[in-house]
Amino acid sequence: MGSEFPDRRWGTESSPLRRPMVALAGTPFGSWVIRTLVPLDRRLLRATGGRLTALGPIGAPTVLLTTIGRRSGEKRTSPLIYVRDDPDLFVIGSNFGQEEHPAWTWNLLAQPICWVNTAGTDIEASATLLDGPERDRIVGEFEKMVTVYEVYRGRTDRPMRVFRLTPT
Repeated sequence: MGSEFPDRRWGTESSPLRRPMVALAGTPFGSWVIRTLVPLDRRLLRATGGRLTALGPIGAPTVLLTTIGRRSGEKRTSPLIYVRDDPDLFVIGSNFGQEEHPAWTWNLLAQPICWVNTAGTDIEASATLLDGPERDRIVGEFEKMVTVYEVYRGRTDRPMRVFRLTPT
């Protein structure tokens, strides 16, 4: 097995900003605001070596996931919240409850080799799409961590894709 994913989280789950920010994220306007901030968050995470993120005040563990574009062949990076189950990390393609799957999920289906940055270091990983009881268990973990995932799930009929990221 290769390197393990570092365990670094900015912010705290006990932050007084957590509850109002999660509530905002559950609204259509809040989802739009977060989607709009994603490019800024990606740059902030890269510039600070994973030390700072716009999602920091909610204490959610955040990674930069880099995939290979299925059409362009170019590297594409997305900041995502994750669930840890050592030695693996799990990411969910919620896309804020929109009807379309996020592009990074299509990229992983086409090319499962990816890079995960949790603390300023890129670690190569392999992505596996989950289904059945394991997928349901991980979706439940996301919903326990940040309840807004229940809202996202209620906005769409599509099953949200969940991937296991395993260090290679």
